[in-house]
Amino acid sequence: MSPIADRLAALRTLMRERDYAALIVPRADEYLGEYLPAHNERMHWVSGFTGSAGVVIVLADSAAIFVDGRYTVQVRREVDGALFGILDLVNQPHVQWLSGELSPGARVACDPRLHTLAWFRAATQTLEAADQQLVADTDNLVDRCWHERPAAQVAPALLLDTRFTGASSEQKRGEIARSLVNAGADAALIFAPDSVSWLLNVRGTDIPCLPVLQSFALLYASGAVDLFVDPARIPQGFSAHVGEGVQVLPESQALSRFAGLAGKRVLADPDSANAWTQLELQRAGAHLVPRTDPVLLPKACKNAVEVQGAREAHRRDAVAEVRFLAWLDAEVAAGRLHDEDTLAAQLGALRAANDHYHGPSFDTISAAGGNAAMCHYNHRNAESPGRLVMDSVYLVDSGGQYTDGTTDITRTVAIGNPAEEVRRLFTLVLKGHIALDQARFPAGTSGTHLDALARQFLWQHGYDFAHGTGHGVGAFLSVHEGPQRIARAWNPTALAPGMIVSNEPGYYRDGEFGIRCENLVVVRECDTVGETPVYGFEVLTLVPFDRRLLAESLLSGDEVAWLNRYHARVRDTIGPLLQGADRAWLEQATQPL
Repeated sequence: MSPIADRLAALRTLMRERDYAALIVPRADEYLGEYLPAHNERMHWVSGFTGSAGVVIVLADSAAIFVDGRYTVQVRREVDGALFGILDLVNQPHVQWLSGELSPGARVACDPRLHTLAWFRAATQTLEAADQQLVADTDNLVDRCWHERPAAQVAPALLLDTRFTGASSEQKRGEIARSLVNAGADAALIFAPDSVSWLLNVRGTDIPCLPVLQSFALLYASGAVDLFVDPARIPQGFSAHVGEGVQVLPESQALSRFAGLAGKRVLADPDSANAWTQLELQRAGAHLVPRTDPVLLPKACKNAVEVQGAREAHRRDAVAEVRFLAWLDAEVAAGRLHDEDTLAAQLGALRAANDHYHGPSFDTISAAGGNAAMCHYNHRNAESPGRLVMDSVYLVDSGGQYTDGTTDITRTVAIGNPAEEVRRLFTLVLKGHIALDQARFPAGTSGTHLDALARQFLWQHGYDFAHGTGHGVGAFLSVHEGPQRIARAWNPTALAPGMIVSNEPGYYRDGEFGIRCENLVVVRECDTVGETPVYGFEVLTLVPFDRRLLAESLLSGDEVAWLNRYHARVRDTIGPLLQGADRAWLEQATQPL
């Protein structure tokens, strides 16, 4: 049997012992973060799938994996179709599907620490409607069977100075505490590690790409905080850094602190906090008040110091990206067609030379030729990395974590002379990018209202892409930050000044090529003569688009003017930071159309 088949067999043995007809294994850990430490990659251990989202369901005689549209190609390459049915996470809701697979009376196991309370309640309702039972089991079955599970990495956190944050922890806690008083609450569960990290002006160092302190907290209406965290993650000077009122407690003491909230009103976000914390608060007698995490919006709306930090981080990041693109062109011209590993390593080394650099903001997507059709392709998980192919494209999506900001950029690069069809599609994608960049919109507009701007030119020709157009980005925090988003799916959060979002339309043709044009932008107020407040975007990313991929006849005069203005700004801002061949390459790459 294969290792995956052996693992499924071990899980089924334990399921029989506990009288479970099914086991639900999400791609999540106890903190519900996007990036997981190696010891919490449970879904990968069960299935072999390396994507960043999905759910595995193990039944007595079969198994299924559910993924969204980003991974329809990748999942079939990585997961054994003889062991798993491959289903669509959006069009075939997994709990509903599971209910139809089971008989009345069946017991379904889940670890409540790995799911939100909203999911737990909805799943319970769906299963109970079929006379089935969802069982919350914190004695995780995967952990019991994973005998070679890596040890958890624990490292002290970083203390972030106010010259990077723009406000002290005491100021932030006071602001959020006042919102609790106004809501008539005694406390709030601050569950998301990035919310805790922002609130206390700390950053973690033990999860690749995600600089958050693995922890959760209770914030009281007084501004005091109970921080539940491994004490080994707390650095020297922490108490003086955060100010008075922050008590550090091991997570094992959470239940005793919950008991002190009996009869109290506690705000908790059922959509982002895990089910276990909220179920235990209820058992302790607390009155849960379902509200959005009160830290989300203040964290998303960067202050002036954070916005300026983002500008500076993007300038440094652009230097590395331009140097990489100049090197890449020279290597291709010399006939050296490198593999994806070599390319990603070169870009990573150039970024690492920057000041204030702490590592990548996500795993670099270094995708040559047909591999770029997988929009979240990971060259490190391929059997062998792809190699540049002449007369095709290379897609590189990458970013960095800096003390003063988080970056994320995608550029699609011509390798040789790509086909006219590729240039036509690249131009349609770039036209959508330009349209979104130039948007002006009244206060109260959400990203959903703007999404069609980026898709319109693809739609006119019968094309589309299966991912969102834009995601929020943190300030030396998660590269995928809510609550704002630009996508077709409804998002009620209005875009507001200080929010950083990506602008990244694309197009992907299975087995042939992939295209994406991504900049980060920050929402800003616009000058108008009317009475309605109007917002727009300031672009942060300053790296040229590949003019060799343009079908210029498809561009309007206004679009040509936009591209020339953008490239002039790139040249004027980044050029003085470069020397020699790198500067000469930038001069050539930013020549006006």
